Amino acid sequence: MKEEIASTLKSNDTEEWLDTMWTRPIGYGWARLFNRFDIHPNTVTILSMMIGAASAFFFVHGSFRTEGMEGLFYNIIAVLLLAWANFYDSADGQLARMTGKKTQLGRILDGAAGDVWFFAIYHALTLRFYFHHDLEFRWMGIEDTPQNALIATLIFYALAWFSGIVCHGRQCGLSDYYRQIHLFFLKGKAGSELDNSAQQRRLYEETPWKGNVVQKLFLETYINYTRNQERQTPAFQRLWQTLKKKYGTVENIPQSFRDEFRQRSLPMMKWANILTFNTRAIALYIFCLIDQPWLYLAFEMVVMTALYLYMRHTHEGFCQQLNDQLTA
Repeated sequence: MKEEIASTLKSNDTEEWLDTMWTRPIGYGWARLFNRFDIHPNTVTILSMMIGAASAFFFVHGSFRTEGMEGLFYNIIAVLLLAWANFYDSADGQLARMTGKKTQLGRILDGAAGDVWFFAIYHALTLRFYFHHDLEFRWMGIEDTPQNALIATLIFYALAWFSGIVCHGRQCGLSDYYRQIHLFFLKGKAGSELDNSAQQRRLYEETPWKGNVVQKLFLETYINYTRNQERQTPAFQRLWQTLKKKYGTVENIPQSFRDEFRQRSLPMMKWANILTFNTRAIALYIFCLIDQPWLYLAFEMVVMTALYLYMRHTHEGFCQQLNDQLTA
């Protein structure tokens, strides 16, 4: 069974311990069930989006300080739904590798699933603050008036927006990019989903609107996603261009260079994994269960951002060193 599960993973280098012990085995069980009923991986991804977004409703009503045991029950339901969505998010990729049903739309949908979950959750946390702001006002000594409640909620929403769009979006996008880069140097083009914005722009222009409206809309979003990844990695982009210039195509990069890049990139994978789902979700679970969801925003803006900056600085640093060696 372990070998069968391993065959549905991208690589041992890029897998997190908690995923290999918990998420992937459960995801594999779901993937086998979906395969038995000939359900497409993209359908599983859409189900994951729906379940994860549904957790937001229960996070809204999860304050046990005002709702008592009912609030705690809502929190637990929210946690279980988000965990269930993550199992499906694992299962869709495992199912795609198991059946060979890999599509460009599937890649885009898979990358968007987490964004859909957390987009709903950030709004849920804002509503939760608005509904229960009197507790925080009492603690801070602020008069509970409609005007003060509106101002405080708008401030909370601005922080949630910054935490989600700026911090969360960049952290997960760059982590995914570094994993795909690592997989390319480990397994080559066939074992990686390393895309670039120019390639996606050409695909967008070549895809007709007729019969492809949904795919066109997702492609447009994906172009911006890949462009943001490239903007965050100028040193890697220079190295990438040097490799193509020196060896004609990236497929001709010698194995010795691939091995050196993998050796330097491997320590980055633990930070990339921390910055994606598991650590983030565990923090969300804890801070909502103790009824202090604002601490999740602080955790994301301070702790996760510090890890993101360290990972980016280190990765860009060794890419610049490798580029200097090639151009010397």
